[in-house]
Amino acid sequence: MDIFSDGAREPGPSWARDNWPLIELDALNAGLDPTLMTIDGVPARAKAAAQAAGKSGAEIQQAAEDSIRAMMLIRTYRVRGHLAANLDPLGLSQLELPADLTPEFHGFRPDELDRPVFVGGTLGFEYATISELVEVLRANYCGNVGLEYMHINDLEERRFLQERMEGRDATISFTDVGKQAILQKVIEAEQWEKFLARKYVGTKRFGLDGGESMVPALESVIKYGGQYGVREIVFGMAHRGRLNVLANVMAKPYRAIFSEFAGGSANPEDVGGSGDVKYHLGTSSDREFDGIKVHMSLAANPSHLEAVDPVVLGKVRAIQVGRGDDDVALDAVLPVLLHGDAAFAGQGIVAECFGFSGLPGYGTGGTIHFVINNQVGFTTSPQFARSSPYPSDIAKSVQAPILHVNGDDPEAVTFTCKLAIEYRQRFNRDIVIDMWCYRRFGHNEGDEPSFTQPLMYAAIRKHPPISEIYGARLLGEGVVDEAWIAARIEEFTALLEGEFETAKSFLPNKADWFEGRWSGLGRPGTPETERRNVSTSVPKEVLCDVGATLTTIPEGLAVHKTLRRIIDAKAEMLASGSGFDWATAEALAFGTLLREGYSVRLSGQDSGRGTFSQRHSVWVDQTDGHKYIPLTQIDGARFEVRDSPLSEFGVLGYEYGYSIADPRTLVLWEAQFGDFVNGAQVIIDQFIAAGEAKWLRASGLVMLLPHGYEGQGPEHSSARPERFLQLCADDNMQVANCTTPANYFHILRRQMHRDFRKPLIIMTPKSLLRHKQAVSALDDFSGESHFRRILSDPSAPDDRDVRRLVLCTGKIAYELMEARDEAGDKGISIVRLEQLYPFPSEPLTIRLQRMTGLEELVWAQEEPKNSGYWDFVRPRIEKCLAEAKVGPTRPVYAGRKRAASPATGLAKRHAAEQAALIADALGHSRQATQQRKAG
Repeated sequence: MDIFSDGAREPGPSWARDNWPLIELDALNAGLDPTLMTIDGVPARAKAAAQAAGKSGAEIQQAAEDSIRAMMLIRTYRVRGHLAANLDPLGLSQLELPADLTPEFHGFRPDELDRPVFVGGTLGFEYATISELVEVLRANYCGNVGLEYMHINDLEERRFLQERMEGRDATISFTDVGKQAILQKVIEAEQWEKFLARKYVGTKRFGLDGGESMVPALESVIKYGGQYGVREIVFGMAHRGRLNVLANVMAKPYRAIFSEFAGGSANPEDVGGSGDVKYHLGTSSDREFDGIKVHMSLAANPSHLEAVDPVVLGKVRAIQVGRGDDDVALDAVLPVLLHGDAAFAGQGIVAECFGFSGLPGYGTGGTIHFVINNQVGFTTSPQFARSSPYPSDIAKSVQAPILHVNGDDPEAVTFTCKLAIEYRQRFNRDIVIDMWCYRRFGHNEGDEPSFTQPLMYAAIRKHPPISEIYGARLLGEGVVDEAWIAARIEEFTALLEGEFETAKSFLPNKADWFEGRWSGLGRPGTPETERRNVSTSVPKEVLCDVGATLTTIPEGLAVHKTLRRIIDAKAEMLASGSGFDWATAEALAFGTLLREGYSVRLSGQDSGRGTFSQRHSVWVDQTDGHKYIPLTQIDGARFEVRDSPLSEFGVLGYEYGYSIADPRTLVLWEAQFGDFVNGAQVIIDQFIAAGEAKWLRASGLVMLLPHGYEGQGPEHSSARPERFLQLCADDNMQVANCTTPANYFHILRRQMHRDFRKPLIIMTPKSLLRHKQAVSALDDFSGESHFRRILSDPSAPDDRDVRRLVLCTGKIAYELMEARDEAGDKGISIVRLEQLYPFPSEPLTIRLQRMTGLEELVWAQEEPKNSGYWDFVRPRIEKCLAEAKVGPTRPVYAGRKRAASPATGLAKRHAAEQAALIADALGHSRQATQQRKAG
């Protein structure tokens, strides 16, 4: 099964791959088991060779045994050679040679080391002495590069890596021109940091000092990536070394960065926005190597380390889908994630992102992970930062190869990147580069690291910079001379001085946010308080045509008997023109958008069927498990619904990334229950709510959060609407709580038909999915219909006769109307706010002006008083009352009291609380009290 396709059939009961589990023990795996001595047939061939040479029986047996021991020695180096590699530039982490890497461990006596042993072509030898083998193995696996790859199950992948690491002639080699280019980039990276340190003394820059080998290495990813078919690279990284990457890899103008250091904006003044610190900003550019142009972008990120990782992956996936015609263009678009060692090991989002790597709908054809291993966190040493030997060990969970490399050897670092891009393009799998280096200064340039790492920083103060170490090496090789090095430093410094002077008058001339796929879109032309509806109705014949697709069961598809009843019910809705429920309205919204050329991507935990067995967008044959997705039968655009991994942080970040790259796709993320969104708060706070203000990155992402108090306890009741409303400002997003299928239909379609994009957070229902009153008619989707920010009470009195107005949002409206009608109250009107932000001040004020007899205005909610909507709506309702000049001056609260937990877990208590707040909202509790007093 192609891991990047949906797959035609339901997989087996466990995780499925074509190459798992092992059908047979291949040679490499067999070599790890000393009881299976058929390794590549070498022992048998050793016996045959000895027999052919006329050896005695004892000599033949000795030849076979020597061969076996030699092969085990080779296998051990393949597995554990990295433990003896020269990785730490500071020499503080040098380990003793593991005993099993010595010939003696494998039974060879000192006097046997120079005796030829048959190894059958391994390492390029037919016969070799043990001394020769050890010399080559240590050069291959214990030099400045250490490779971990024997945990990989796939034989072809291991062979690929082995062939590039092993052999007598396996050396890291570059031409003289290539070596000069590497040294020049190291010089530029170092001089950039020194220049900033001189010009902006004490200013935070989170420099790359000590890890400058990364700069030429990343250039090799661009260069060799282009040769292997990469046409676009999306980078993601935190702040360490970001300014260096922006300047010397992404080619962001030096003057622009200097202007930002001086307090200038990264964008034109008329664009607005709050901006962000310079080491969080992104950019995009084109670089050309050997006539091949590669477009690059660096995603903006917050200080939440690794939070940008899923955003990059989602963005890459969207670009790959957009570039592909019939397939996803995996090879053309490459994600590159740069990590810190402490964050890579410590942040759980890293594991979530590795989990995406092989999943249908989430895989991006392999990510290159580059770990800047400073061997320290902020002030935390590795032994307190992780429980694994390396920060990169999490990558073994997906069998990614790991290249450890000494950062003081820029050739070796560049080699690992060259190998990484070749591997990624060949196998479409993740690969990790763990560059051991150091942080020359503290966490930031004003920090004193010797407080906590005195020994490390004593060594760092004595340690020469990389340019001196590598420069001396090239001087010794005759590749460069002192004058060449001095000229490169002088030329680059002069360039920076010129750019520094130019920066004093630099002004950015444009913002790059509405270009490419965003052409034709922009910022809203009207204020957030005004009506910004667009036409979202659909002709009835189109609705019925889409409905026919949703209700036609293909011949030969054995659907579940309950699903057949659901499909038949939908057909009846279309035939009668009434009774449309939530799920049908949603499917009609998706289907009509598809017909209009908009793609739809819905993901979440169990979104295909729906948590509440309501959606059924995927029909599974009950006899053989193959899947049928009705909406994929609609011509026009791409529909995909993905049952996501059990992740909130990672998947929401992924979908946000997808949405910022493709505004022509309706991207929706659905929480299994709205409460579960808590696990993704970083993405909400840093990206969804603030991304446009900070980084000029618009998004049309829709979040579907099942919300409502139905006695299901504190974790299945509240999607925490108060948190979203607290984040609302500057027209940054939309928050809604729709109560009719038609309004849900229109708000989804409105999301794509507007000429701007804003995130949309919808508190979706649970009980209303099948509520008899929460239905719509076919007319509600067509004609003059549109999204309504407020909805009226269908059985309310005339506005002039309203004495008590109850404002609310969500399912509580139906309970209030039912209780009001049962009591026969004639002067109470219940009005629903379907959109909370932007607040519908205009229609609410107009409505209040008509209520000339209004005596009381109540805000009713199910949520506790310190949660929900009360604190948000109260001042806005007061303003509407003041502008309407009618009735009371303030609203009255009716709802649960303040509480630490969002809901009770006791059914009886829930029922009592719900009854009390409804009675309070309708004034029934007051009437009962008055009647008791009168009696």
